Amino acid sequence: MQQPDEMIVFSKTRMMSPSLCLLKCKEGHSGPTYESLQTVIDRKYFRPAVNLSNPTISNISFTLYAVLGVDEKAQILTTFLWLRLYWVHEFLVWDPEECEGVTKISLPVKDLWSPDIIVYEFVDDDVSQQCPYVYVNHTGHIRYDRMLRLVSSCNLEIFNFPFDIQNCSFTFGSYMHTNVRVSPALSFSEMSENSKKYLEASGEWELVIIQGEPGILKFGIDEWDIITFWVVIKRQPVLYVVNLLIPSTFLMVIDILSFYLPPHSVDRASFKMTLILGYTVFLLIMNDLLPSTANGTPIIGIYFSVCLALMVISLLETVLITNILHSMKCHDVPRWVQVLVLGYIARLICYTQDPPDRPEGDSAMPPPLEAPAQIVNGRSEHLNSYNAPTPIPRIPELAQISADLRLMRTHLASVQKESVLHEQWCHVGYILDFMLFRTYILIISMYAFVIICMWCIWYRQ
Repeated sequence: MQQPDEMIVFSKTRMMSPSLCLLKCKEGHSGPTYESLQTVIDRKYFRPAVNLSNPTISNISFTLYAVLGVDEKAQILTTFLWLRLYWVHEFLVWDPEECEGVTKISLPVKDLWSPDIIVYEFVDDDVSQQCPYVYVNHTGHIRYDRMLRLVSSCNLEIFNFPFDIQNCSFTFGSYMHTNVRVSPALSFSEMSENSKKYLEASGEWELVIIQGEPGILKFGIDEWDIITFWVVIKRQPVLYVVNLLIPSTFLMVIDILSFYLPPHSVDRASFKMTLILGYTVFLLIMNDLLPSTANGTPIIGIYFSVCLALMVISLLETVLITNILHSMKCHDVPRWVQVLVLGYIARLICYTQDPPDRPEGDSAMPPPLEAPAQIVNGRSEHLNSYNAPTPIPRIPELAQISADLRLMRTHLASVQKESVLHEQWCHVGYILDFMLFRTYILIISMYAFVIICMWCIWYRQ
C-alpha cells in the first residue's frame, strides 16, 4: 500500500510563491506554531485556494485488497479497498529552514478541508473504519489514506458461470464541487500490480486487470470531473467443478450405460427411476451453489435441466417400448411405422441389423402333416394312398387324432406368427432406443465441448 512520495504524480504542481500565506515557526519549536495552524483550522469550511477561480487537484489511487461478496440476484459487488487521496492545501505551507527542518506533519482530518470524493456506484452506507489523520507536506500537499468497504452496483453476467469474468466500474468524483479536478495518482498498471499482490490469496475471485479513464459528467450546465476504474475479476471454478460438474457427469455416464440393458426389461425402468430420483436430490442439495438472477440463467443450470429432461425422456421411452412389446405383439407393424422407423430412422442413425422376416400366407406355416398310417400285413401304408384296393373304414380313434393334429398345427402357426411379430416390434423398439442413445450422446458431447471451451477461454484470460 505504501508508496514513496517521489512516485506521486500530480496533474499540476503548485510551487511555493510569495503569494502563498506561509505558516509561522518559532525558534526552538519543531514545525509550524499552533496559533498559525489554528488559523488554518478555522477556515476548514472553505476550499483552501488563494484564488478561488483556480481548481483544486485531487489525485486518486487505490489497492483492491479483497472481494468480499458477489450478489448476482441483487447485482451488487462488495469489495475492500485501500484508498489514497492527494490534494493541495494552499494555506498549509511553511519553510522547512525556519521550522528546524520539519517537512511533514500529521493533522486530524476532521479539522481540515477535504475534497468530497465519492464513488457513484455506492449503494450502501459506508461502515468502513475511518483514518483520523492526514499527512501534510511543507509544500501543502496532503495525503489521506483510508480503508473503504465498497458496496457497489455492478452488471453481473452469470451466463458463463462458473467460468464467468466480471467487469465492474468504480467512478470517483466530487459530489458537489465543480471546481475539484480528479486524476489518477498512479498509473493503472501500477494499481493493477499492487492489487494482484494482495488479491492472490483472496479465495474465489482473481483479479485480471484494473483499467481506467478520466471523463466529464455533465448535468445541465454543470460539469464534474470524474475518473472511472474498470475492475476485471474472474471466478475460480475448482469448487464448482468438483461439487457440481463431476457428480453430474458420473450420474450421466451411469444413465448412458443403462442403454445397454434390454429396453423391454423391467429392471431397466426401475434403474432409470432410481437415477432420476438421485439426480433430483443432487440438484436440490446443490441449488445453493448456483447463482440466481432475473437477467438470465447460467449455462450450467441449462445443462442440468437438459440432463434431467434426457433422463425423463429415456424413462418414458423405456415405458413406451415395454408397453409396445406387451400390448401390440399380436398386431402387425403398421405400414407407416415400417417406412418411418425401419426405413428412414434406421438409415439416419446407421442401424445395420436386418429386421426379421414377416410371415406371408402359408409360407410361414408349419409343413403339412401327413395322413395317419395303417399297419397292413406287417407293413405301413398311408390311409390316403390311391393304391389301396378297398376304402379305409372310419375309425373313431383315428378321427380324434386327426382333429388333435389339426389343432396343434393351428396353434404352432399362431405361435410362430406371434413370435415373428414380437421380433418385428422388438426391432422397432431397438431402433427407437438406439436413436435416443445417439441423441443422448450427441447432446451430452456438445455440452461437454462447450464447457471445456469456456474453461479454456477462462484459463487464457
